[in-house]
Amino acid sequence: MSQRHFIHFSELALSRKVLFTGALCTLGFGYLFAMAMVWISHAGRDGSEMLSVKDVVIAYAGSDSGTRLEGALKGPMSKMLPANENLQVVEWVLKGTNKEQFDSKIGAIFEKRCVVCHNDRNPHLPSLESYEKVLKVAEKDTGANYHTLIRVSHIHLFGLTFIFFIVTFIFSHAYFRREWLKSVIIIIPFISICADIVAWFLTKVNHDFALMVIGAGAGMGSCFGIMFVVSMWQMWISRKLPEHIGKGDEVIDEDVVESGR
Repeated sequence: MSQRHFIHFSELALSRKVLFTGALCTLGFGYLFAMAMVWISHAGRDGSEMLSVKDVVIAYAGSDSGTRLEGALKGPMSKMLPANENLQVVEWVLKGTNKEQFDSKIGAIFEKRCVVCHNDRNPHLPSLESYEKVLKVAEKDTGANYHTLIRVSHIHLFGLTFIFFIVTFIFSHAYFRREWLKSVIIIIPFISICADIVAWFLTKVNHDFALMVIGAGAGMGSCFGIMFVVSMWQMWISRKLPEHIGKGDEVIDEDVVESGR
């Protein structure tokens, strides 16, 4: 009798497969929204609508030619106010942030469009409730500060680790002819999570590490897609093990096979 070290989807109870399917679909849906959020928060910082390496550099290391306020208005906040008002604010910054013009026109735009979120009651966003506070974000753009990166890092590490633990656990029930390849697909997301965090900080020192941020994100997304497709395919479409690996084989696994063998 041959041996194998996993329990295939075909040997799981229907309720377990339904549970796995629900988890995968929900996490997949959430992952799509996460990718959309990355696009919204980063794309456009360099003046182009497409997401680029330069956008990532500006997000983490800042820009030598602009301010935080300009970067936000060109990027993630570009759709939060009409184009003409956006242009007025940018021109005001470029002309030197004149206080009289702020009091007569620009301040009203911030009051109407921005302070509902950017106020003293929200510690996660810079306050724009006064001229002095607006000046702080109208200074040279140095990107995300270290305090922000550290705060976001632990959330990122814990959250993505839990997500990929669930996805890889489900995927571990899939059959792969080469076990080493299956193991590589499982470990890449966890390596990518750590690489992504490290690259945030390194990008502030060397802009070339922005490529590492993009590469880590691509690694996570690609493996998520592979595990999702393979798991769903083997659960519901190709529901049998290959003929040379039958259900009669001895399973070396800590789990209990739910098929009633």
